[in-house]
Amino acid sequence: MRQPTPHPALRRLDPFIGTWEMWAVGRTVGPFHTEFSWLEGGAFLAQHTDLGPDASLPGDWGPNAPFPTVALIGYDDTTAEYTVLYADGRAVSRVYRATMTDRTWHQWRAAPAFHQRLTATFSPDGNTVEGRWEQSPDGEEWRTDFDLTYVRTA
Repeated sequence: MRQPTPHPALRRLDPFIGTWEMWAVGRTVGPFHTEFSWLEGGAFLAQHTDLGPDASLPGDWGPNAPFPTVALIGYDDTTAEYTVLYADGRAVSRVYRATMTDRTWHQWRAAPAFHQRLTATFSPDGNTVEGRWEQSPDGEEWRTDFDLTYVRTA
């Protein structure tokens, strides 16, 4: 079977490819195992995250921990934005929009009473990503939900 031809803008996501440890809340929660890989000949980027063998979860995360998670990322050439389809172990499913500029990934969604956004920036060597998830009830006043750090392992 033939593969689709990936849009050239997907190449901007190449820095994600590989295996990472993900930490949250000032590196006190985690590490979680995260892998980014191409699907369908590079037409989509897949992100899979699950608990690592030595992951620590604070008590308040226990029943709310989303793992495992999966995200499929594609590109919309009519809007020049990425679309992120997300699902997790709590049966949560969401759709986000996203952009990649220079070394910074922006991901967001506007939903009634629960707006979310992520800003994450690659280090100059590409082996660390530092970011922060924020949430807002109205899309106007934002508060930090949690920070995160990805550290490349392979």
